[in-house]
Amino acid sequence: MEINGKLLLAGLFADEIAGVIEALGEKAYRAKQIQQAVNKGCEVEEMLSLPGKIRESLSHRYITSGVKIDKCYVSALDCTEKYLYSLYDGNLIECVLMKYKYGSTLCVSTQVGCRMGCRFCASTLDGCVRNLTGGEILGQVLAANRHIGEKDPNDKVHNIVLMGSGEPLDNYDEVVRFLRLVNQKDGLNISSRNISMSTCGIVPKMYSLADEDIPVTLCVSLHAPNDEIRKQIMPIANAYSIKDIIKACRYYIRKTGRRVIFEYALVDGVNCSPANAAELASILRGMQCHVNVIPLNSVKERNLNTPAETTTNKFIDALKNEHISVTRRREMGDDIQGACGQLRRSHIREDKSR
Repeated sequence: MEINGKLLLAGLFADEIAGVIEALGEKAYRAKQIQQAVNKGCEVEEMLSLPGKIRESLSHRYITSGVKIDKCYVSALDCTEKYLYSLYDGNLIECVLMKYKYGSTLCVSTQVGCRMGCRFCASTLDGCVRNLTGGEILGQVLAANRHIGEKDPNDKVHNIVLMGSGEPLDNYDEVVRFLRLVNQKDGLNISSRNISMSTCGIVPKMYSLADEDIPVTLCVSLHAPNDEIRKQIMPIANAYSIKDIIKACRYYIRKTGRRVIFEYALVDGVNCSPANAAELASILRGMQCHVNVIPLNSVKERNLNTPAETTTNKFIDALKNEHISVTRRREMGDDIQGACGQLRRSHIREDKSR
């Protein structure tokens, strides 16, 4: 896929880069030099291991990823970093780098905006501008690695979650390409088991992903114990029922051997009563799964609010009493607009007001 007339080297597999070098009439080992430079996030003009004539030839047709960090915000609360990326065509996306004892996790975007319409998510307020390419998704990791490596050469992204702006399964082909790119031995070689992917529940694509032999952790944004409540906050519920989603999850578990994570954002007065917890437990019982409870980041445009702390605790306790594996997801980056879509949206509003 071209971005403003350029192809992305980061979106090519090692054998495809070899084909580029062959087409230029250069020696095969140059392909490995390009791949190594791409892995470091170097732009074509920075690939100093290549002769100038090769760099010039490449620059006419190729860029590395077309993704660069425009702004970085660091949380004073937990050192979470939020990046505002600019793309080669002028669009904006965002990522969050979360630091844990076991290594850094990067939350990447898969689309510019989102068309799923979930009422609790800022990413979807302006719809979907376009899909990201596999190279642009990988470019977010490359840019983050380069950024954090400047401060600590031994630091890098260890884990990836596809939970930023966009619905990954709505950009299926490019997301699968990214998953294979980031896993290739000549690339970053990040194990599929270190990758989690969120979906609001596009059922046919869940089955397709299960058959890809890419055993990422599937995280399903459920957010309701029944279809009636789910339809209030997630338009996708009009297309696929919770029963259909659970059936697809069981298939994914059988095919991959991985447990499924259910994301459940608590919305005050909507889905967080003890009765809601009991109903949720009844549909998950006996499944190899875990529930991540997330007190909602209030979305003022939708008039949806965070529940009281006591409500959150009672919901979690109710699930535990039903022997459902559950944790409260750690809230990170609250002081830097850590929730998906908030930073990009506020930046666009600022630009329009000038």
